[in-house]
Amino acid sequence: MTVQPEFLPTTRAEMEKAGYEELDILLVTGDCYVDHPSFGVSIIGRLLTGCGYRVGLVAQPDWRDPEALKVMGRPRIGVGVTSGNMDSMVNIYTVGRRFRKDDCFSENGETGRRPPHALIVYAQLVRQAFPGIRIQLGGLEASFRRIAHYDYWQDKIRPSVLLDSKADILVYGMGERPTPEVFRRFAADEPLDGIRGTARLLGKKAAEAFDPGDRYLFLPSYEETLADRDALMTATIMVEQEMNFQSGRGLLQRYGDRLLVVEPPPEPLKPEELDRVHELPYARRPHPKYKGRIPAYETIKDSIQAVRGCPGGCAFCGLVVHQGRHVMSRSEDSIMRELDTIAEQPFFKGTISDVGGAAGNIYESRYDLERCRKCRRSSCLFPVPCSSYVCTGKETVRLLRRMRMHPKVKHLYINSGIRLDLALRQPELLREIIEHHVSGHMKVAPEHLNPAVLKLMRKSPAEDFYKFMEVFDQISRECGKEQYLIPLFISNFPGCTEKEMKTVDDFLDRHKWSLQQVQDYIPLPMTMGGAMYYTGKAPDGTPIRVNRGLAERRQQIGVLKKRRSGNAKNSDPARRCWEKGKKR
Repeated sequence: MTVQPEFLPTTRAEMEKAGYEELDILLVTGDCYVDHPSFGVSIIGRLLTGCGYRVGLVAQPDWRDPEALKVMGRPRIGVGVTSGNMDSMVNIYTVGRRFRKDDCFSENGETGRRPPHALIVYAQLVRQAFPGIRIQLGGLEASFRRIAHYDYWQDKIRPSVLLDSKADILVYGMGERPTPEVFRRFAADEPLDGIRGTARLLGKKAAEAFDPGDRYLFLPSYEETLADRDALMTATIMVEQEMNFQSGRGLLQRYGDRLLVVEPPPEPLKPEELDRVHELPYARRPHPKYKGRIPAYETIKDSIQAVRGCPGGCAFCGLVVHQGRHVMSRSEDSIMRELDTIAEQPFFKGTISDVGGAAGNIYESRYDLERCRKCRRSSCLFPVPCSSYVCTGKETVRLLRRMRMHPKVKHLYINSGIRLDLALRQPELLREIIEHHVSGHMKVAPEHLNPAVLKLMRKSPAEDFYKFMEVFDQISRECGKEQYLIPLFISNFPGCTEKEMKTVDDFLDRHKWSLQQVQDYIPLPMTMGGAMYYTGKAPDGTPIRVNRGLAERRQQIGVLKKRRSGNAKNSDPARRCWEKGKKR
């Protein structure tokens, strides 16, 4: 294993300190540089360094000046580009298409440190700085924009990000498997075809010579997607159906005489591989050049990621087309080693703020992979739980009890939120969490309460939430704790009119419930919800009502905002508890 520097070099002086005469690979990111496994660019940087490459990193460069990328010279092999941990348009703009007031991935939350459509802008900047260099795109924005997609903020169909960025290749998903292979082939000047988890845009001659056989499916072309709204829904359904790493086929999309080739998804990391990724020698803190706070780091610095992927496949969420629905879990021993590391940090005061991932109750999900081999479902849990998917929660109970025994741990909380459709089938884990791992408030996400909207969202029936409330109250009383639920509801999801939203309003009114979180729906690229928003149709082709402009959306937003804590005039227990928390 190559000896790794404390931080990836960001300047010529840091290169010399690390013993680098030149870089092999330069990474460019739209986030501050935090050397921590919660930040994708740090994982990739550490992984490539472990493969023997000399890797440097430029964070939040001035995208108007190519010189900003030349601080460490021209890299020998190539450049990896990511917009950061979020899609840049989500990061910059609100659902009302206004600028956000802060950026949690920038120092002191300062905005304006990254451009809109950052992948395209950064890739073009790389071309100016280093003509002829090989470029790989990666990260969440690359995953969301790998084919023709709907951009909500511009309100139009955009082509694959490969077209405008002119990058050589795109990696979708988390990238640990394909990225080292991409740079190996960059270095050896080998063809880039056939790397699972990647996409390439072929020129006219290569497109004519490409033989799809039965290994690839044709998506509607870019021109068809521009001309026919329904083509976007067709493509979205096809992408979801081919996300099975065992049987998923590659996808093709024509752009005039050019051809986009999207290879099948890569195999998920095995537990021991995921362990190694999380135990690379991260500094686990922001680069020393930052003197202010980085809000995203403050949120995760005392938390532990235990899983990847999500079995839910919710229509509003992008995980199904990014990480997939196969849940990957770390080993208990690896998690305990990370706990030991956190416990030695100077900031640690005895509280682990979270253990989880997409949810806090999906650890050690099990699959009958033989039965799953040809599965085309987008969700393991909707419309009914699949019998091939098992997650009893017993392993999570064992893990939590082991973590609670750590001599330096005073409090251990689950703040990822939990899946209600699983929790009611995990009685031992549910009791364990409510008795020992709630900080006073517990996050749950029913998202809605109207059956028609829940069906479009691919969420479990409202009865699951009602039953969960009863169980939560009962166990809280039995263990003598004053604890409250923090529910999350979404307004203006496609198919939700004022009539359907009234179901939520009536519920909140009956229970005199204030909300801490208010979320108006944002149509993310390549998600089923985004396709429904754009087409005005459900996946089966049924027309649905879609509120598009702010004037149409305002009424439903108001339903939730009027009950937001601090605005609501009722004095329900949840609000009183929240006020006490503020005073503390």
